[in-house]
Amino acid sequence: MNKVRRREVTGSCPRSHSRETQNPVLEPPSLWLQHYSQCWKRIAPPARLQRKRYANEVGEAFRSLVPAAVVWLSYGVSSSYVLADAIDKGKKARDAPSPEAGRSTRVTVAVVDTFVWQALASVAIPGFTINRVCAASLYILGTTTRWPLAVRKWTTTALGLLAIPIIIHPIDRSVDFLLDSSLRKLYPSVEKPSSS
Repeated sequence: MNKVRRREVTGSCPRSHSRETQNPVLEPPSLWLQHYSQCWKRIAPPARLQRKRYANEVGEAFRSLVPAAVVWLSYGVSSSYVLADAIDKGKKARDAPSPEAGRSTRVTVAVVDTFVWQALASVAIPGFTINRVCAASLYILGTTTRWPLAVRKWTTTALGLLAIPIIIHPIDRSVDFLLDSSLRKLYPSVEKPSSS
């Protein structure tokens, strides 16, 4: 019987960043943020909380079948995840062992970056994308088929749900690129403490 080997999570991160060789807390906030964003899977929120990230996408997929209040409630659930994750990252930045100088900057950068990234990658862009996929599919099914309205709505919902796993990674990468090209360039850098 073949045993499946589980990949162990190690202390190393992509692009030669690792906790053993570099302390991201002592680096300027932009480097710390780069280190954090590359290692986010190791310190991501628990899965039970992370599933809430996709609530608005599921709500948008079901928009043609449920009252609008249900869709808005799904946005509330996703937004609560965004807020909880930003607060969590701020607490982790605050509690990281480091000199007192620059601590408030690190906390602010962690909270702002996480909030903006999650708001775009978890709520705004995926919600809009699934909304448009479902609207387009409902329109196309209405003009090209003679299916009853209920069948078209359920088909639209199924297409919206199937689109969710397809859009996640491209949106995440796009938001990373967008923030790397804009907001993350504005973060202040804190000088490393001198060795003397």
